[in-house]
Amino acid sequence: MKHIAVCICTYKRAAFLTRLLTDLGEQDTEGLFTFSIVVADNDRAESARPVVAEVATSSPVAITYCVESRQNIALTRNTAMANATGDFIAFIDDDEFPTKQWLLTLYKAWASHGVDGVLGPVKPHYNEPPPAWVVKGKFYDRPSYPTGYVIDWRKGRTGNVLLDRKVFDGLEGPFRAEFLTGEDQDFFRRAIEKGHRFIWCHEAMAYEEVPASRWNKSFMLRRALLRGKVSMEHPTTGAKDVAKSAVAAVVYTAVLPFSWLAGEHGFMMCLVKLCDHAGRLLACVGIDPVKQPYVTE
Repeated sequence: MKHIAVCICTYKRAAFLTRLLTDLGEQDTEGLFTFSIVVADNDRAESARPVVAEVATSSPVAITYCVESRQNIALTRNTAMANATGDFIAFIDDDEFPTKQWLLTLYKAWASHGVDGVLGPVKPHYNEPPPAWVVKGKFYDRPSYPTGYVIDWRKGRTGNVLLDRKVFDGLEGPFRAEFLTGEDQDFFRRAIEKGHRFIWCHEAMAYEEVPASRWNKSFMLRRALLRGKVSMEHPTTGAKDVAKSAVAAVVYTAVLPFSWLAGEHGFMMCLVKLCDHAGRLLACVGIDPVKQPYVTE
C-alpha cells in the first residue's frame, strides 16, 4: 500500500495549524493508501511544538515535528521533506484547510492519469465579511483549471499538491534557498525541464483562511514589493523583464490618479501592480524595500 507524507511548513500560526492538523486526521482514504504528517516549524522559538504535541495525543495519524531555525521557506520545505517517509509528498499551507476527501481525490487523479504530480485549487475563506473592494477586486481568488489540464511551471504551487517522490531525484535542493518566495515555481520549472508532468484536479479542493489583517492595504502592498524583489532571483528574469517593469511602473504611476474612477478596488489593483514592478526595479539598484523574509501581517 502506498504511503503519503503530508508536509506542512508553519510560522507562528497556532490556531490555523491546530485546525489543519485536526482536519487532516479526518481524511478519507477508502483504504487505498496510508499517510502521515510532517510539521516543519520555521520559528526558532519552536512555537508550533506545543500545538503539535497537543493534537498528536488524539490524532489517528502519526505526526512528526521538526524545526528549521533559518528563516527561509525553501529551507523549511527541504527540512519537512528530509523528515518525511513514503512514496508521495503532499504539501498544504498552514493557513489552509482541506475537504475530507482532499488527499483521496489527489491520489485518485494521480492513479488515473499516470502523471508525476497533481495540483488542486485553493479558494479563499472569510470568517467575517471582507470590504466590498476586496471581493470585487478578487485579490484572493486564484485560477482553477479543468481536471487533467497539464500545467506549466508558472502555475506550479505547493499550497495544494501531491507529488510522486521520484520527482525529487536528481533535483538539487530541491527547493532553493535564494527564493524567499516563488521557490515552488522554480521547483516546478526544473522538474518539468526534466520531463515530469503535472496535472490539475479541480475537485481536490482546499480553502485558505483570509483574516482581516490580509485586507489591510499596507500588507497587500508590502507583499507586492516582496514579490517584485524576489522575482529578480529567478533565472528566467532578464534585462527584458526589467525594461518591461520600468515601462509598466511609468504607466501605472500615470494611470493611478484616474484608477479611482473604477472604485476603490480599481485603485488598489493598480497600486498593487505598481508595487510589483517597483519591487523589481528597486532590487535592481540594490535597494531592499522589504527586509523581512515573510510578510505575514
